[in-house]
Amino acid sequence: MRALMTTWLLAMLAGVGAAPAFAAWKLERDVEPPSYPVIEPESANLNIDSVVLTCAAAGNATVLQLQIYLSTEGPLSPKGAASQQLKDDPRAEIAIDGRVFPVGIFFADDHAVLADQTEQRFPGLSEGLLDAMATGSVMVLRFDLLAERAGQPAAFDGEAVIALNGDSGGAAVSAVRRCATTVSVASARHDRR
Repeated sequence: MRALMTTWLLAMLAGVGAAPAFAAWKLERDVEPPSYPVIEPESANLNIDSVVLTCAAAGNATVLQLQIYLSTEGPLSPKGAASQQLKDDPRAEIAIDGRVFPVGIFFADDHAVLADQTEQRFPGLSEGLLDAMATGSVMVLRFDLLAERAGQPAAFDGEAVIALNGDSGGAAVSAVRRCATTVSVASARHDRR
């Protein structure tokens, strides 16, 4: 089913058939450079409301994070799952046009953060993952959140599909990268004083 959905979405993005109007990254307004764009998943079987690529302070540096905001109270979980079904050691990956990036899941008060590296102990996204987001067509966030029955192998049980929108998505990623560079340079200047 997942492969069929991803294939259909890629075909629509490539212009085969009548393409639906996909959500687009919405950049922070009236700020230059913007510190975040936000997008809603095209489809998800999780309680995800929106996904935010944000410029976040990390000590005396800045990192870019992928933050997941929820549509319901409580933990990130597949729709209809009870909280007692959640495992203690969840895992995730991000797939962009078939290229897979294993990521860690970090939980905050009102959101979760996906990251494939750390900067001064702060979770962030690698340049390779950001490059893939800037040039990719479809990003699939996959999660293994539910505990398996005894003897069952770990398996992904939730996913969200996000249309990266090619050039416009790349422009959004580039804009937030400028934020990280601007903040890091300003922070370095301040630290030298």
